[in-house]
This record gives sequence, structure tokens and C-alpha cells, in this order.
Amino acid sequence: MFDPVLRRLIDPPLNRAGAWLAGRGVPANGASLAGLAVGLLAVPTLAYGRYDLALIAIVLNRLIDGVDGPIARHSRSTPFGGYLDIMCDMAFYAAVPVGFALANPANAIWAAVVLASFVCTGASFLGRAVLAVEHGEAYDGKRGRKSFLHAAGLIEGSETIGAFVLFCLFPAAFGWLAGIFAILCVWTAAARVVEAYRSATVNGA
Repeated sequence: MFDPVLRRLIDPPLNRAGAWLAGRGVPANGASLAGLAVGLLAVPTLAYGRYDLALIAIVLNRLIDGVDGPIARHSRSTPFGGYLDIMCDMAFYAAVPVGFALANPANAIWAAVVLASFVCTGASFLGRAVLAVEHGEAYDGKRGRKSFLHAAGLIEGSETIGAFVLFCLFPAAFGWLAGIFAILCVWTAAARVVEAYRSATVNGA
């Protein structure tokens, strides 16, 4: 929901950083993998109750993730790079709830609910991209330059990171926060299904 607005603010500095890194030979795929490695550090830090360190890992993951695309555009962009980028994102998103389940057994059920909701949003997101290719739909570019169509939704990357930040800041309220977030994720997935149906109908599928 907030991704288009935030992209206008963060894209210029990220593009400059990406150009600088590309000029020094940093590979875009290496940045994607490095971002995932840093993000996965949130799992052990959460398991040990170090929510402050987990928050740092989450923020650093997003910063590194933000430069892999600009690096690719200033060096050599490939379809595999776009695939690897979204794969690393999904792996990171799925790992963080596991960390909260390890931090407190009482969180386990709510972490599982969040992961289930991620399956819904992830499937609706990637499935919508496949449908767009089938119909030859053009990506509007509102969420920055991407390798494929990024479907809009109530819960997108910005909202997911915002939820992770709240989880770290208020760990005692994880159950309530996770439940609300999961409901919004399912709502997002359902809305994308409706939008995909309308798109398929318009295109005669």
C-alpha cells in the first residue's frame, strides 16, 4: 500500500548507492545473497531474546535488498537476478516469524498463522505475475523498476517490514500484532484473487 510513496523517496539514494557499488564490481546477485544472510541473523538473535539486534538485522536486510536492483541496472540485469531477488525476499519474510516462535513457545501458534498467511500473499503475488505474462500486461512501474509485475495490495513489502519492526519493539504483544497482520495478509490475497479474476475476464481468459 505504501510502497509507491516510499519508492519515490528512497529510489534516488538507492540508485546512487547502486551505481557506486556497481562501479566497484559488486555483483547484484551477491548483494541479494548477502542481504539474505544478514536478514537470517534475525532468527538466532530473536531465539535468544535480543530483539534489538534482530531489529538491526531486519533493517540492514532491507537496506542491502534495496541496492541489488540498482546494481543490476548499472551493470548487467538478468531474469535470474530478478528471480533470485524475490526468492531471497520470500525466504527472509518466512524466517522472521520462526525466530519469534523460537523466542517464546507461546508465540508458536501465531508465528504459524503468520507463515500460513504469507503462503497466501506469496501465492497471490507470484500467481498474479504469471497471469500478467500470459495476458501481456504492462507493469505500471509505481513500485520501482522490477523484473515482473508487482501486484498491489494492502500488505506489501513496506507494511511487512513495519510489522516486523512492531514485533521487535513490542514482543509481549506478538500474538495480537501477528493475528491482526495475518488477517490483513489474507485480505490482501483475497483482493488479488478478485483483481486477477477481473483481469482474466477482461482479457478473455
